[in-house]
Amino acid sequence: MMRVLVPLALMVAAAPLSGAQESSDPGEEYSIDAIRYGTIRGFPLSGLVMGAPAEERVDISMAFWLIRGKGRVILFDTGFHRPRWFERFDLDDYLRPDSALMEAGVDPADVTDVIVSHAHWDHMGGIDLFPAATLRIQREEYEYYTGPAWREGGRKGGIDAEDIAHLVGRNMAGKVAVVEGDDVEILPGIRAFTGARHTFASQYVLVEGAEPIVLASDNCYLDRNLATRTAGATFDPSDREGNVAALGRMLHLAGSADRVVPGHDPSQFQRFATEGRVAHVRGR
Repeated sequence: MMRVLVPLALMVAAAPLSGAQESSDPGEEYSIDAIRYGTIRGFPLSGLVMGAPAEERVDISMAFWLIRGKGRVILFDTGFHRPRWFERFDLDDYLRPDSALMEAGVDPADVTDVIVSHAHWDHMGGIDLFPAATLRIQREEYEYYTGPAWREGGRKGGIDAEDIAHLVGRNMAGKVAVVEGDDVEILPGIRAFTGARHTFASQYVLVEGAEPIVLASDNCYLDRNLATRTAGATFDPSDREGNVAALGRMLHLAGSADRVVPGHDPSQFQRFATEGRVAHVRGR
């Protein structure tokens, strides 16, 4: 079940999905594309796979995912574009996410829904580029990062204050729908799952179909996390066991490791047919 977070004093109603119509074919499957908007070279592997050698470095893809079908144009995450993050990370071949989306043939104004896996700068940092979309985020993620994270003792590493301010503004406009916990259908044929605790209440999704696909985002950084059942970075070290359990659950949901798509592994742009920045994970 989902509910829209709306300040009672404003009584702002949730806006209808822009341009979205249900497909007349309930059996239609979504197509899925991975879109690469940049690359970080030489990232420390130990920040992605707990216990990895400190000296080992890997190139990581900066990506988000486009899901089309059933009358909707959906993004899973949005990348980022705020200048301060370029000062902290050296990106190769960067293209702003809305421009990268156009390389997949999609007008950013046509995006109907954005599923936010978690609130980190490189995943929620492009929500303002898709103003017509309804944002879908875990209720506990929304509530933590719009409140306790900024008070004494709160944790806000990797969270951009401008992103949060925009998120709150979208909520006041009736354009945020919160997801209530684990194993919830958030859109027809798309289910959200929790438990990996990359952030306070991160989520990953299963896109159902004859060949189901799990889009993991940072709940599984790399194929190596999955192959070795090794935790990635979690909200708290005590969450690592739950993260490993979530990896096993992803494999069960997808039915094959080939159908689990990690958040930053360049392999998705080698495993699937790729044109430029766009990897065709399913369909198209």
